[in-house]
Amino acid sequence: MAGLVARSVGRVPSLSAPQRPLRVGQPLWLADAARGQQRYPALSGRHDAAVAVVGGGITGALVAHAFATAGISTTVLEAAAVGRGSTAASSALLLKEPDLELTQLTNRYGVRRSRRIWELSHQSVDQLIALLKRRRIRCDLKMRDAVYYATTAQAAERLRQEHELRARLGFESEWLGPVRLRRLTGITGHGAVLTKASAQFDPYRACVGILRAASAAGAHVFERSEVRRIEKTPDGVCISTRHGTLHADRVVIATGYATPRFRPLAGRFRMYRTYVLATEPLDIGQRDDVGLSDVMVWDTERPYHYARWTPDHRLLLGGGDRLVKPGQQRGQHSGTAARDLRAYFDAQLPALATVRTERVWEGLFAVTADSLPYIGPHRRYPRHWFALGYGGNGMTFGSLAARLLLERWQGVKSRDHALFEFARLRRP
Repeated sequence: MAGLVARSVGRVPSLSAPQRPLRVGQPLWLADAARGQQRYPALSGRHDAAVAVVGGGITGALVAHAFATAGISTTVLEAAAVGRGSTAASSALLLKEPDLELTQLTNRYGVRRSRRIWELSHQSVDQLIALLKRRRIRCDLKMRDAVYYATTAQAAERLRQEHELRARLGFESEWLGPVRLRRLTGITGHGAVLTKASAQFDPYRACVGILRAASAAGAHVFERSEVRRIEKTPDGVCISTRHGTLHADRVVIATGYATPRFRPLAGRFRMYRTYVLATEPLDIGQRDDVGLSDVMVWDTERPYHYARWTPDHRLLLGGGDRLVKPGQQRGQHSGTAARDLRAYFDAQLPALATVRTERVWEGLFAVTADSLPYIGPHRRYPRHWFALGYGGNGMTFGSLAARLLLERWQGVKSRDHALFEFARLRRP
């Protein structure tokens, strides 16, 4: 993905070169990515569009698809190659729950707003699943139940209260005691909440498939087109790359986070690195010994840990997120973080002790103060719309960002927009 900076006048440093690498290591999804990959040209010359989308990851792809299929002239600009930044680093658990529990959100925003945020999160996942099926995008999409488990008695008591709140507010879930938790997952814990109809997929193939569908609907996609400048014009914006310019009525910044060059917004985000391990493929006997069935699991710890199977019977182990500190170099703590992550799951699933780790990678992501994304305009930046700060839920909220931004274009206003606007954190 591309980083960014924007001003109304004058030349500024590159928008699209991120200050920190979005990914370190080679994710499982890119092992055979070159085979049959669709490549897009670099922007050259002068172009026009109604909407420009900066960032060719999953969010940019979903935004482009929404606008293009609505008959709106759309152009995507990606600094490197589409889908190979934070999207490729994801382990792609399509969980319907936001990062913050319903209890935490309710304490912050009250029952009505929190229930609606959770409803939108559920709807966003359902819409993405429906899109992948409708467009017949081959990305190993599998429906999966999700198990949110507690490893201590204290955490289990808090989780049971969370489960009861979900039930009162109309969100279906099932309580699992220690025996059922172990039978379903192989994990020895004190309790868990099971939710149905989440999903998992290959994030890279999903991203390029959605962009392919957007292109078929009329969107123009350009790779290796680093955005160096955005200038306000009387009727929109002028976006400059090394070899071309794009004039658009609106620009959507779908880069995951605001880089330090975008100084007025950069302070709204805390940057974290997340880590993913992929084991060697396991045979049937090894899978039985591990004890984890075809569910996705994650725990109540912070930072949390999660695991799921791949179609070729590897176990993906992820989490253990670490705050990025000033001056920290890429990959500086990867080895320690990977060992800690592996040690955690070896303790939860002892049969893993004899299973080799084949791949390790890390990704960079942004977290806002309330762990919810920013979707919409910002008063400092005319003609700009933003879709940033998803935390660990970029896959979950990407469809929502696409819908809300398309509604803005169409002049549709609802209370949903206010839930994710920049000004929400200043409200009582």
